[in-house]
Amino acid sequence: MNTTTDGTASGVGKRTRAAEPREPKHETLRRALLDLVEGAAPHDPLPSERDLMARYDVSRVTVRRAIERLSQEGHVYRVQGSGTFVAERETISKSLHLTSFSEDIRARRMTPAGRLLLMERVPADVVNARDLFVEPGTPLIHLERLRTADGEPMCLENVWLPEALLPGLLDQGEPASLYTLLERAGAAPESAQQTVRATLVDAAQAALLNVPPQFPALYVERVTRDARGRAVERAVSLYRADRYDFTFTITRERRP
Repeated sequence: MNTTTDGTASGVGKRTRAAEPREPKHETLRRALLDLVEGAAPHDPLPSERDLMARYDVSRVTVRRAIERLSQEGHVYRVQGSGTFVAERETISKSLHLTSFSEDIRARRMTPAGRLLLMERVPADVVNARDLFVEPGTPLIHLERLRTADGEPMCLENVWLPEALLPGLLDQGEPASLYTLLERAGAAPESAQQTVRATLVDAAQAALLNVPPQFPALYVERVTRDARGRAVERAVSLYRADRYDFTFTITRERRP
């Protein structure tokens, strides 16, 4: 056996340090892009895929994998045909508990507010009559509001209520809380059936929500009932998808 000058064995049995595994290129790029995102303002655009390929000397596949990771983590959002943009820093999560917009926002220690865009008496059309279980033509109160959190637009909300539940509401002006008024009228919201789907905002909606046109949004339809099962409210809301999400728990049914 050969030995070294310090008496240790050489050749067979000699240990060498394993090479450190190299970090995937898309992960290296993700970290670099995260630095860009953290130094930018919400809704600032990221460089194009071509620019990123040239700047970091990587392939298009690498760029797309890095951006996909950032999107999944909520750091950026993509608008088809427009590019990739910096997302807001915080998202409002909506649980399956029946709560108002104001209650959701206060739960996040933010200040809810809004701007009344429209308040009117309208006859129930076919859809509202069906969902509110009233005859077509029944007088309804329709409110359209822009809802905000800490002054930032979050949601466009349209609400219809049977006027018979809240007589005189049009004369009182914008209510601070519809749910509080319904409670006082003996029609406290108890349950709701809700449908959520993805959509894109048009130019007018984008201007109100302070986002680019074709921005992703959540379209939410809800029919609310009181303890007696009466339909007391139909609401159609458009939430900014970068600031609002819906969180719920699901369980697997046990089979015999």
